[in-house]
Amino acid sequence: MKSWCAGTSETSFFCPQTMGSVEEMHGWSVKMSVPSVLAMVTVFSMIPGGVLSDIRGTKGLEAQQMAQGSPHLHRRLKRGWIWKQLFVPEEDPTLQVIGQLKSDSDRGDFSIKYILLGEGAGDVFEIDEFSGEIRTLKKLDREEKAFYVLRAQAINRRSNEPEEPESEFIIKVQDINDNVPQFQNEPYVSSIPEMCPTGTTVAQVTATDADDPMFGNNAKLIYSILQGEPYFSVEPKTGIIVTSWPNMDREAREEYLVVVQVKDMLGLSGGYSSSTTVTVSLTDVNDNGPTFQHHLYTFAVPENAAVGTTVGRVMAQDGDVGINARMTYSLEDDLEESSTFIIQTDPVTQEGVIVLAKPLDYEAKRRFVMAAEAVNDHVDPRFLPLEEFTDRTTLKIIVEDVDEPPVFLAALYEWKVPENAAVGTQVGSVSARDTDIVNNPIRYSIDKRSDSTKAFKIDPNNGTITVAKALDRETSNWHNVTVEAKETTQNHLSSSVVVFIKVLDINDNVPRLARDYQPYICEGTQAGELIQLLNAVDPDEPVEGHHFYFSMVPEKHINPNFTIRDNQDNTAGIVARRSTFTRKDRTQYLLPVVVTDSGSPALSSTTTLTVSVCSCQPAGHCPTGGVEALALSMGLSLQTLLGLLVCLITLTVLSVLMLVLRRHRRKQQEGPEVEVKELELPETVSQKVLYYGEKGGGGADLGFCQPVVPLRPHPRRKERRLRREDVRASIRMSLRESHLIGPEDEVFRQFILDRLAEADEDPYVPPFDCLRTYAYEGSGSPTGSLSSLDSLELLPEPPVCNPRPCLVRLTPWYGGAEEDTVF
Repeated sequence: MKSWCAGTSETSFFCPQTMGSVEEMHGWSVKMSVPSVLAMVTVFSMIPGGVLSDIRGTKGLEAQQMAQGSPHLHRRLKRGWIWKQLFVPEEDPTLQVIGQLKSDSDRGDFSIKYILLGEGAGDVFEIDEFSGEIRTLKKLDREEKAFYVLRAQAINRRSNEPEEPESEFIIKVQDINDNVPQFQNEPYVSSIPEMCPTGTTVAQVTATDADDPMFGNNAKLIYSILQGEPYFSVEPKTGIIVTSWPNMDREAREEYLVVVQVKDMLGLSGGYSSSTTVTVSLTDVNDNGPTFQHHLYTFAVPENAAVGTTVGRVMAQDGDVGINARMTYSLEDDLEESSTFIIQTDPVTQEGVIVLAKPLDYEAKRRFVMAAEAVNDHVDPRFLPLEEFTDRTTLKIIVEDVDEPPVFLAALYEWKVPENAAVGTQVGSVSARDTDIVNNPIRYSIDKRSDSTKAFKIDPNNGTITVAKALDRETSNWHNVTVEAKETTQNHLSSSVVVFIKVLDINDNVPRLARDYQPYICEGTQAGELIQLLNAVDPDEPVEGHHFYFSMVPEKHINPNFTIRDNQDNTAGIVARRSTFTRKDRTQYLLPVVVTDSGSPALSSTTTLTVSVCSCQPAGHCPTGGVEALALSMGLSLQTLLGLLVCLITLTVLSVLMLVLRRHRRKQQEGPEVEVKELELPETVSQKVLYYGEKGGGGADLGFCQPVVPLRPHPRRKERRLRREDVRASIRMSLRESHLIGPEDEVFRQFILDRLAEADEDPYVPPFDCLRTYAYEGSGSPTGSLSSLDSLELLPEPPVCNPRPCLVRLTPWYGGAEEDTVF
């Protein structure tokens, strides 16, 4: 018996026959294409072990059974073959047969059906079910999938039973160089210090290749420099970039671009390559010292420049940057007048700022020469000696002359003058000078705003200040006077100084009692008791302080009632001499008190106090306000004063009631009377405005005539005031006889003309007036008169419905009595 194991189109390999086996073993046959020589050898090398192990296992089992004397020999189980791997090249676009499976039971009559199962079966690979040939269906990519695990079966078409057990094998995709190496972690940026030694590591670049690193040289990479030599180099296998040039200077070149190339296939031709750029920056080290560009710097500053003024700037150049370029400027202290200026370092620009530290005076010093020094803050002796980190230069500063105002010899003046100094007394002198070379003359004056009282005056030529008016310390004890000194030249520059003048005190005010005392003594006071404590005040302020003396006015006889006891502490007490004070005897006592100060000469004043005798309350309190105090001051008892007040209030109430009753009766008497009276006009109303009234409204209701407007006063009202009785008599006569006098009558004409003239000549007549009714109407009108004056009939009077005054009824034309009409 024999079984196929593997074979090619030219050669077949057979599995050795199993010795001592009971039945024939069937096996698989695989034919491989010629290019798959390596696969064939691999499969062939794997067969002996499997076969031999199978044979050895079978023989051992049979021998064991025979030795044990088993009556039956167990049949050896037939196992399928374990196929290893087949190979197919990647990226091959042609569809090709990569191998063939064939069972030894296949007689060529197509009775055996071959089936392919597993990864890629039917999609990537297919098998010819009749011949067993395995072929590819599409192009493969190893980087996408490196191998496929498949299973094969041989089925009898007639019985549909497997002729061979299912066998598993591997198809591996063979790698080709189809991927370009790629750099990782781009971009590459690195920095190294300048002046670093050769061989300093800069950076490491890393590239990867997707090809199979275990097959050939497809994924074996090598690095090289395309750009950056001779300053940098790269390790071919590791990609480490190192420096290859000594003492690279940042001040000459700060940045380098290094281009690194990587190739696969160990750099052989036909491989792939790629490149990357590494940016290398040189960091700064302190390898440069400060350097001034000039040996001499000249500046000018006016002499009136304020302290703190910037005179100028100097700059020491340093090729370094950052902390290595920081420096400090200083002025040498051994030169004369160097303390007049200071130099400071600008932290932003690293410039030396020259600042004025003291006031300048052109007349005293016109030029300053000094040395300036610049020193690095951080030095590195690895690159330069210490003296190379320092540089010096010379500064020359010229002071410019400026026309300056006068300068007083003192910043302020303080003088003293007694308050009784006579007018013209010299208080002191101020002095100022012109510091310029020309030394202009100066005139002095007092600022009027500082001496509003004009208490002092100054000599404009020599600055002497004298008293101009009497001084009073109690009014103003200090005078702050501003004195101005002005040049007489064209610029008229000026300056001022404050003069403090203190007015010294003299004893020119008399002492007085501290307040208006109102002492009282109770009716039961015993002799020797204190009645009132006295204090004194004095506007003066003696140097040793106040000391007052209290006493009584010297008299021929000793005061039997009171005495003054001086307490020697600027206070005194009024003490009773006896104990028999009563209000019946006397209610008040007068006590003169003399107060004397301790000045030189001593001044005194006398104040007379009124001591009242009081009926004190049990606690010793004397009422000082209200009804009781008023009664005491009038010498009356409280009961008597209250009785007088009650009587006064009663009389007042009765008077008011009588006045109200009288007015009420007068109104009742005046109410029912019918009157037409002349309105008693105030002085502000013209005498020509009349008031007409009639009970019941006998005439037409002309309500628009009722308001009486106040008119402006006539300037000659008193002169023009007529005698009212004469006017009334004249008007009554005219009205009484008016029905007998015609329009042509001289009396009537004169009456009208007088009224017109009076109205025209009065400048205070308002532009409006009430209705004026005259005695006659014009004649000659064809329509006749519209007035009812000619009618002799008396119309019935309507009932009173309007309480307002109505027009007066001219009774002479109605046959009324004379007294019915009043003007």
